[in-house]
Amino acid sequence: MSIKERVKHILVELKGHAPFTLFGAVLGIVFMLLFRNISGEGRHTLFAIFHPAHVLLSAIVTASMFRLHSEKKRFVLVLVVGFFGSVGIATLSDIIIPHIGAELMGLDVPTHGDVYHAEEGSEEEGHTTMGHEHEEHGLHLGFIEEWYIVNPAALLGIFIAYFLPRTKFPHAGHILISTWASSSYILMNMQSDMTVVVLGGILVTLFVATWLPCCVSDIIFPLLFVKSDITLVGCCSDHAHHSHAHLGEQGGDGE
Repeated sequence: MSIKERVKHILVELKGHAPFTLFGAVLGIVFMLLFRNISGEGRHTLFAIFHPAHVLLSAIVTASMFRLHSEKKRFVLVLVVGFFGSVGIATLSDIIIPHIGAELMGLDVPTHGDVYHAEEGSEEEGHTTMGHEHEEHGLHLGFIEEWYIVNPAALLGIFIAYFLPRTKFPHAGHILISTWASSSYILMNMQSDMTVVVLGGILVTLFVATWLPCCVSDIIFPLLFVKSDITLVGCCSDHAHHSHAHLGEQGGDGE
């Protein structure tokens, strides 16, 4: 497959993923509204569930794509591609992009009510704790801080992909898990009120955090390591299978 056809394949995937991703982002907003009143520990628990789950699914898809298309099927190569393609991209999707979005929107800035209660508490205790509390809302890298959950999840996904490379998972489910992981991360940092403007910004952040990394992890990254004269298949959605079957019949020259 030529470079032009690969680019066309990627564009088809991006276009096909967009509706699922937008719907997932909307459900991410619903998710955040449902859990907006839980404790900080509860928000962390949500992230500790959905981020490793996303890593697991990404590892299955990434390693499977490489396993099916690569002539070099040695386990160590599948392991390397699957691990970095899942942990690396899931970190970008679930943590880095949501963190940047939250920073740009100032979501980690305490609300007036939070400031009032903090000042009230500090007067009673004779000292202020606002600076310390704010420092706790930093970049939270799951593969380091929850390495005992995240990294084994990636390894499990790679093992599944290596022995059962045609394992499939509903694309909508993959999007939802990814979006909920990103939503959980934003919730961990969030101290601002959920106004309409804030929710609109979060919607955009969730869409970007899921859309591009999903395609990079599931398609672009694993295919960087395979030959260029292959017939590509979709990563996890029906739209991709239909599109690429048609491209195969037409030699990749047209719709």
